[in-house]
Amino acid sequence: MIRLDYRDARPIYEQVKEGLRHLMVCGAIQPGEKLPSVRSLAASLAINPNTIQRAYEALEQEGYLQAVPGKGCFAAQREDVDQNRRTSLLTVFDRTAAELLFLGMSTYELCHRLRQKTGKEAAQ
Repeated sequence: MIRLDYRDARPIYEQVKEGLRHLMVCGAIQPGEKLPSVRSLAASLAINPNTIQRAYEALEQEGYLQAVPGKGCFAAQREDVDQNRRTSLLTVFDRTAAELLFLGMSTYELCHRLRQKTGKEAAQ
């Protein structure tokens, strides 16, 4: 589930948003699955419902969930996730890769790490 760290410098809604995004990305929340209501999730995390609402709205803007009036919020289908999110992550990736190369990491090491993360290490 979602863990909140009150010592973390990030706002609580950001932690909730990241926690929910992680659950969707790793498959714990499947596409089309109904998310807990704002009130029930707020109660289970012992935080203000406005905090959950803010996290849900941010995830909807990023394309990770769809709000259906009167029915609730649902995890978006994978192909529906906003292209802007992919573009912003690639920008961060490019900056990070450039810095790692500057710090002496080889392109081989970067490729090796990517293969490990995708499970395609054995294919090479």
